[in-house]
Amino acid sequence: MTSPHNFVSGAIDLGEVKARADARQKAHEQGPVTQGIASSLDVTMENLENEVLRRSTQVPVIVLVGTPRSPDSEQLKSDLTTLAAESGRKFIFGYVNADTDADVAQVFGVQGLPSVIAVAAGRPLADFQGGQPADALKQWTDQVVQAVGGQLEGLPEEATDGEQEDAPVEDPRFDAATDALNRGAFDEAIAVYESILAQEPNNADAKQARDTAKLLGRLATVDPSVDVVAAADADPTNVDLAYTAADAAVVAGDPEAAFDRLIALLTISAGDQKNQVKERLLELFGMFETADPRVLQARGKMASALF
Repeated sequence: MTSPHNFVSGAIDLGEVKARADARQKAHEQGPVTQGIASSLDVTMENLENEVLRRSTQVPVIVLVGTPRSPDSEQLKSDLTTLAAESGRKFIFGYVNADTDADVAQVFGVQGLPSVIAVAAGRPLADFQGGQPADALKQWTDQVVQAVGGQLEGLPEEATDGEQEDAPVEDPRFDAATDALNRGAFDEAIAVYESILAQEPNNADAKQARDTAKLLGRLATVDPSVDVVAAADADPTNVDLAYTAADAAVVAGDPEAAFDRLIALLTISAGDQKNQVKERLLELFGMFETADPRVLQARGKMASALF
């Protein structure tokens, strides 16, 4: 077994998830199920996005890639199912049948069966191959939970029978900003969001709306006859062109292209410029949910580029 601090293989290929999950954007908009969360589940390509990658931003998800043909796999599946139930949802157990869901097994890049991978914040944390005694397995899962203690969101509280979550109430303070945006008065809208943040620095909605208004305001000054992507491609070291092309990619619904462009720029930047590129990346990340796999993947790439 590797400890939760020593996993270095980086097996999960989030790009493969994107390529093969046609309904990914819809799943992103809907988000993970917040009620009736099972302690164990079968993992398929259809639920990998929500029930492993996104769920792992709340609690660790321990995934077994195995086969019914292997006694070790079957024993691990039984033991992990029991441990997950006994943990009180401190971690979720997911089983991948490599015989019937080979595509999911490929995503995890396993080298042999059975393989167990602990996933946290969308990334692999620790793994091992082969069977393990139940007591060693219990110690390992406890280490995984302890390693991420206080670093993940935690599972949402479940509603009691007959209780329904209240519909979100729109903040009336945003109305003035919305009106300004409709008029193309981006600076005015930004000022509204900034005033909210001055009172509530941690207001995530205001931060997201402010950064979106900033992006739209920047694009509003760009000559529409210019192909900003082609211009940036022709001059890859030009920071301003890279920023504009990244903004355009976000608006076009391709944030991965925006993130990758700025990460590439980050790798060839230094000093103040590197810090500025990093800050622009963080600003773009802030326009999406923190659990969005596209952001999680880009954050990993950014960390590699920085260090």
